[in-house]
This record gives sequence, C-alpha cells and structure tokens, in this order.
Amino acid sequence: QVQLVESGGGLVQAGGSLRLSCAASGRIFDINAMGWYRQAPGEQRELVANIQSTGSTNYADSVKGRFTIARDNAKNTVYLQMNSLKPEDTAVYSCNADVRSRWYDSYVYYWGQGTQVTVSS
Repeated sequence: QVQLVESGGGLVQAGGSLRLSCAASGRIFDINAMGWYRQAPGEQRELVANIQSTGSTNYADSVKGRFTIARDNAKNTVYLQMNSLKPEDTAVYSCNADVRSRWYDSYVYYWGQGTQVTVSS
C-alpha cells in the first residue's frame, strides 16, 4: 500500500520557524492533492494548506503570509515551511495525499501518523 511519513516537528519559541516534510512511499502511480492538517487539543482537525499536482495552493486564513506549502513530485514529498509561529499554531500536524496506486485505480486519501508542533510564548 502507501505510507506517509512526517518529520520536522518540535518545540520552538514564538516568532520562530519550522519546516515539516512528508514523504509518500509504496505503490504510487501518481498523486493528486497533498496537504497538511492540524489538530489542537480539544479542537477539530482543520486544513492548514494543500497543493494540487499543478502547483495550485490553498491556505487557511490563519496561516496566510506565514506558512508556505510546496511539493517535490519526483520525491512524492510535500513540505510546509512555517514562519512567524504563534502559540496558537501548537497542534499535531498531519499530512495527507490523494494517491492512485495503479493507472486504473481510483484515488484514495492516505494519512501520516502526525508530528507535534509546540510553540512557546
């Protein structure tokens, strides 16, 4: 099948930066959208940003101008550069990918296990 593995989370002070990576591996024919979501304690999971195979991007209003999503199609990897971090950005960040395993398959969403981002004030 397909596995997504995130890396790059951690603890950072307010105003700092982190870069998250998410690499997809396994049986992959192509990947449509890739994205990052986050879930803070007691909150619902929310979309942070996503990027289509064309490069078109979409951001949550709360991160516009601070976060940048990018992808490397050759490596099946999506990145999230997070700058000017705020305590309210603290959450578990998870990536997902809309993957087609064979040319005749339908696309299926896969999720990573999540990585903790903690921003201290």
